[in-house]
Order: sequence, then C-alpha cells, then structure tokens
Amino acid sequence: MSADDELFPDEGSFHPLGEEWESELEGMLDETEYDTQLGIDMARDAMRVTAGELSEAEFHAKYHEDVLDEFGVDDRPTAAALEELEEDEGGLVDALKNFDGDGEMDRREVMKKMGVAGAALGLGGWAATDDSQPDVGAAAESEEDEGTQWGMAIDLERCDGCLSCVQGCAEENGLDPGVNWMYVMAWEDENTETPEDPSVGEYNLLVRPCQHCTDAPCEKVCPTTARHTRNKDGLVLTDYDVCIGCRYCMVACPYGVNYFAWDDPDIPEEDIPDDHIYVEESEESGERRLDSRAPRGVMSKCTMCPSRQDGQMGDDMVATTACEEACADMGMNVIHFGDLNDPESKPNRYLDARREQAREDGNDVDGLDGEDYAESSTAEGNLSTFRLLEHIGTGPNVIYIGDEPGAEAEQVDGPTAYEDLTAEYEGENKTYEWDLVDNRKEVLDEGTVGGA
Repeated sequence: MSADDELFPDEGSFHPLGEEWESELEGMLDETEYDTQLGIDMARDAMRVTAGELSEAEFHAKYHEDVLDEFGVDDRPTAAALEELEEDEGGLVDALKNFDGDGEMDRREVMKKMGVAGAALGLGGWAATDDSQPDVGAAAESEEDEGTQWGMAIDLERCDGCLSCVQGCAEENGLDPGVNWMYVMAWEDENTETPEDPSVGEYNLLVRPCQHCTDAPCEKVCPTTARHTRNKDGLVLTDYDVCIGCRYCMVACPYGVNYFAWDDPDIPEEDIPDDHIYVEESEESGERRLDSRAPRGVMSKCTMCPSRQDGQMGDDMVATTACEEACADMGMNVIHFGDLNDPESKPNRYLDARREQAREDGNDVDGLDGEDYAESSTAEGNLSTFRLLEHIGTGPNVIYIGDEPGAEAEQVDGPTAYEDLTAEYEGENKTYEWDLVDNRKEVLDEGTVGGA
C-alpha cells in the first residue's frame, strides 16, 4: 500500500470526508475571486505535512511564488521552517524551490538531504510508507508537555442527542441559523442500526466541535495569518479583521468545521458586548476580533470561547465553554473542557474516573492479555477512547469516549431535529430569537432560490 493510499483512502478524493465533500468545497472555491486549484493543491499538501510526508519548509517553498502571485502576500506560518532551512542548509533551498512535484526531482531524495528540517518538526519518523501508523498522540504530548493546551473530553456513551450543546453555542455567540460551530450527528454502519422510534433505543452519536489541532492544516494554507494558533493556550482562532475570505482553510480542514459568512450577520455588532468580540492575545498583538459570530465575508468556526478563557466574562468562567455549560444544565455532563496538559483538569480527571469505572466493571477485556490486550479498543484503562482522524497527524485536542465511526459510517436522522429547537440571544438593545437549522445551505437557498 502506498503512502497516498493510507493518507487518502478514497481513490477519488484527497479529503478524509470523501469525494462528495471535496466536490462541494471545490464549488465553493469557484465562487471566490481566488485560484480554486491552488486552494485544492495546498490543502492536499497541508495534510501531507501533518502526516509527515512533506516538511513545512518544502511546503512553503513549493507554493510561495504562487501564493504571492495570487494574494500579493505570503504570511503563512510555514515561512519560519524555510528560514531555518536557509540558515542551516544553504544551497538545499534552491533544490527545494526547483522541486515542482512532477517527477523532475525525487521528493524523498530531497527529504533525505534536508533532514534538519524534518528533525525540527519532530515528524521525520511519521512518513506512512508502510502499514505502520504514526504515534500522533505521543508526538503531540511531547510537543505540548508544558503550558496550557485547552481541549475536551467528550463522553459519547452519555450523549442522548438533545442538541443542547448546539443551542448553547448558538446563543452565546449569536450565530446565524445553520452556522453550527458545535454539531451533533447520528450515524450508522454495517454493524449498527438506527432505532425506528426516536424515543426508544440508543443512537450512535458524534459530537463535533473544532478539534483545535496541535498541527492544524487550516493554519498552514492561510496566506494572511488570519487563521492562527495562540501560543499561550493552543486555541486555533480566526482574526476577523485579517481574514480575506479565500476559504482555503475550509478546504484544508479534515473535519468540516468551517463556515463562510455569506451575508451580514442577523445580530449587528452594536448589539454584542465588546468583550465578547475583542480578545487580547498578547501585549505585542493587542486586541483582535477573535470571538463571537463573524462579520460578512470571512470565515468562522468553534473558538472554544476565548472570551471565557481570558477572564473577560469573569474568573469563574475560565476553563468553561458555552456548550459544556448547556450540556451540564440538561444533566448530561457529556462535555468536559480544560487544560489537557494539566493532570488535575476536568477532562483528565473525568477520563481517569471513567477508566477506573471501566476497570471495576471489566467490560470487554476479560481474558485479554499481552498482545491481544494492547490491540483491544478498550486497552486504555479498559475504556474505548479515540481522537478523530488521529492517524493523519493533526494532533486533535478532543478526546472521545465511545465508538468511533468507521470508514463506511453514514449520517442518519438523530433523536432530536435541529428545527425543533429555538435559540435566544440577549443583545445590548434587543432580544433575538431564531430556530436552529441543520444545514446552512438550506437557509441560503431559501433566501435566494426560494425567493423568501
């Protein structure tokens, strides 16, 4: 099996979500003023970078001239890797710049010669050239063993699909209908069935916020640094004042969490408190527009509530999120947010408690030992845990408890319809109410094609 086959198992697509999703993304890029093929190619190679198949230096050099021609600027964070290579390797930079990916120079030969860049990234041993899988979790842990890394533990075995987390996120951030930064989907595959009666039986559910990846592909393709990772806590955020709406981040995200603001938001900025929009990242950068719903023409996604994490909503709101709070208010306690690098944080204490509970119950691991135990899905403290698409090297900072959707899983109707819930936002000047919607496209089509 080739490296391409392992990273991109769908023969018709490079994207983990498949050919149909990639086709939709390509259509979205066609609607912009920017180069569609450049966005597709950069997204594909950004995922190769996270998988260890390309170095950041090689990636930056490969697209630098094209990005400059298209955008007039190339502020991608991968520039630092190329600068380091220039200092350490000198003439090899010319070799990189001459590499065009068409076979004129063997990429792996170049990678061999530029070992310093691979070593700097800590990804050299991850190239998926055989059946082995990279230890993404261990790599992320080694890189982030100091400082704060906000993240979540989400217990899918407790989730009942009530959508309170989706509602809570929409209400706190004033999101337009169909802009679901938090998304809950029911799924089934060849081994599962969906209950015929929504009030009876158990659903397979996936709760999907942004994964706030340690090595985020979306950040690597952003030409303006609008999409960036905060050094102080690992949150992957968007600067609304810097974003140009090229949508390249949408294509490069393996998880499908990004939304483009097609229209002016339903809730105007004057109705949103400043401390829920402007967040001070550092003394050097000052305040930036990073939170709440996005203005027209830019990208948005789940932020994990930086206004809360920075204390702007009060000290008691630090290490909490709106979705977590809404879930707890329903008595479900599915979402546990905190510092994944702190053993005493809420997510880590919850994971420890669930592992201990699983050990006492002895579920699924009776009689397993040695190699069988190590390969069991319940091997970690007798508890089935996973991180979404961990094998592609993004280092997601959401840990799930429960069953992971397989390659053949398909989305089905869940126990609660989005349209059955209403969100409410207390603005500075008035109160807003709106019905939740599963798909933003339905709202856009109704307002244009439907003539509403």
